[in-house]
Amino acid sequence: MGKKKQPTYRIVAADARAARNGAFLEIVGTYEPRGLSKANPETVLKVDNDKCVAWLLNGAQPTERVAKILKTSGALDAFEAAKAAK
Repeated sequence: MGKKKQPTYRIVAADARAARNGAFLEIVGTYEPRGLSKANPETVLKVDNDKCVAWLLNGAQPTERVAKILKTSGALDAFEAAKAAK
């Protein structure tokens, strides 16, 4: 996604059997690395933490990069708290 020299990435929940750029189950956020990160960090990272926690509780495994993004957004902390509450 995005435009020339300004990429935008979707953070998705996908089935491991699907192709890397194939079908996905749900979009849980977006990441815009070339956004106005210094002035307004909310424009760079938009993650629905509730959806992320629900997918993680159902067994989803984030990639290394997505795990860093989820840690920044607070979704991993919420997941750990929800997992401890069970």
